[in-house]
Amino acid sequence: MTTRTDITKTWKLFIAGGYPRSESGRVAPVVDARARAASRVVVYAAQASRKDFRDAVEAARGAQEKWAASSGYLRGQILYRLAEVLEGRTEELIDAIRMSGRIGKGDARREVTRAIDATVSFAGWSDKLECVVGGRNPVTGPFHCFSQVEPSGVVAIFAPEASPLLGFLTLTLPALACGCAVVAVASSTDPIAALVVAECAPSADIPAGVFNLLTGSRDELVPVAASHRDVDAVVASVAPAHAKILQLGVSENFKRVRLVDPSADFMKDDLWTSPRAFDGVTETKTVWHTIGS
Repeated sequence: MTTRTDITKTWKLFIAGGYPRSESGRVAPVVDARARAASRVVVYAAQASRKDFRDAVEAARGAQEKWAASSGYLRGQILYRLAEVLEGRTEELIDAIRMSGRIGKGDARREVTRAIDATVSFAGWSDKLECVVGGRNPVTGPFHCFSQVEPSGVVAIFAPEASPLLGFLTLTLPALACGCAVVAVASSTDPIAALVVAECAPSADIPAGVFNLLTGSRDELVPVAASHRDVDAVVASVAPAHAKILQLGVSENFKRVRLVDPSADFMKDDLWTSPRAFDGVTETKTVWHTIGS
C-alpha cells in the first residue's frame, strides 16, 4: 500500500469580498495543542502585512458610506441571514473551534450556539438602536433638541484570543449593525472559526468591503491600526502591551479606542446584548432647533 500525504488547508484573507493571499506571501501554522509530541499543524493561515491592512481599510472606506445609508431594517435582514448561514454550518464551526485543542466538544457547541444567538440579537438591534439611544431630549427654553446615533465609520476590530467565535462576533457585529465598515483581525492562535464566518459573508449578502478579515501577528498589525489615519475607531481585546500602543496612537490621531478585557466572559448576556455593546462604534449627534413664535 502507498502512503497518502494529507493536504493541509491554507486559509486566505478576506478583503473587498474576495479571498486574496497576503501580498507578503507568508503563512503561519495553526497547531493542535493536544499533540503530545511535536505540535501537529492542522491548517496554515495567511500572515497579513501592513499593505494588506491598508488594502482592507481602503475597501472598508469605499463601502462604508453606502452601508451606513442603508436602512437599519435592511442591515438587520442581512445579519439575520448571516445567522441562518452560520446555523447551517454549526458542526463545521464546532470542529473549527476544537481543531486547536483549546476546549472540548461540549464547550465548543455552547460557544457556537451562543454565537448564533448573538448574531440574531444584533440583527434585531440594527433598526432599534436609534429608538433606544437617540430621540428627543427634554430641555428648558424655546428649543427642540434631538440626539441621533451615527456610525463611527471604519472600525478596526481585534478579536479576543480565547473566544475565537463568540468574542469575535460580539465585538464585530455591533459595528456592522449600526452602519460601520469593519477590518477585523482574528485570534492569532485560533483563527479558523472567524475564517469560516468570512466564508459565510458573501452568502449572507454582506456587501463587498463592509466586512474584511485579516489573520496574522498582532505585534505587526496593532501599530498599523493605531497609526492609520483612515481608521476612525478601534475595538480591541488585546494584551496590555498592545493596548498601550493603541492608546499612544490615539494621542496622535484622535481615533476612538475601546479596550475590552481579554478575560471578559462573553457568555454574560447582560453585558453584551445591551446598548453598551455599541460603545466605541457609534457617535451621538445632538441638534438644537429654535421654536418659532
